[in-house]
Amino acid sequence: MFVVSKFAIALISPLGSSLFGGVLALFSALAGRRRLALGLGGLALIWLWFWSLPAASNWVLGYLENQHPQIAVQDVPEAQAIVVLGGGISPAGPGELFFNLESGADRVWHAARLFHASKAPLVLLSGGSDPEHSATSEAEAMRQFMVDIGVSEQAIALENRSRNTTENAEYSAEMLAERGVTRILLVTSGYHMPRAKGLFEAQGLEVIPVATDHEVLSRPLWRSLLPETGALDGSSRAIKEIIGRLVGR
Repeated sequence: MFVVSKFAIALISPLGSSLFGGVLALFSALAGRRRLALGLGGLALIWLWFWSLPAASNWVLGYLENQHPQIAVQDVPEAQAIVVLGGGISPAGPGELFFNLESGADRVWHAARLFHASKAPLVLLSGGSDPEHSATSEAEAMRQFMVDIGVSEQAIALENRSRNTTENAEYSAEMLAERGVTRILLVTSGYHMPRAKGLFEAQGLEVIPVATDHEVLSRPLWRSLLPETGALDGSSRAIKEIIGRLVGR
């Protein structure tokens, strides 16, 4: 089911749907339907071009991020635990020595800030991995990083079974219930927070969202109208979140 969901996400992404449109255009051309082929090919190119624009990416990412803007650490209320979702660190692979920080590593940095500010005594790190390709779980990689930046090992708990956000919420809620925790600070990227917050609340937890890793940047208009691979990636992740939330409902 995990593999099927990954293929579905790839297909609905701007790149995947554009490639699919291109394939349909090719088959239409081979079948002698030139006008249909030109139409499908043109739509596929326009679709890919639009979502590759920083203006389009900022628009769809901003829709998600603006629901949970940044909060100064001193203004974050206290809770019983800080829950950090995976997605910012890649565990070391077989034969490798160190984990890799990804673009979402702000999640772990910010959780450490909250812990050092005494916002909660417990940090629950949530994220599994594919054992065939990773030497440890993502939760363990996050633990190593948090210890490196001064978080006490005794304050860290690992949820290392989950492979997606739904499982993050389910398995984390089980561990939190065992510790009598009902009120949490949820730390994840801004674009990911709306869906993640809903899933954790569905588990009966009181969730205080502490979003980080906001990506929308102010830039000159001319730069917003030039296609970029980074913009295409941002658009894809935002669309995935929106569709995932609609499907969850």
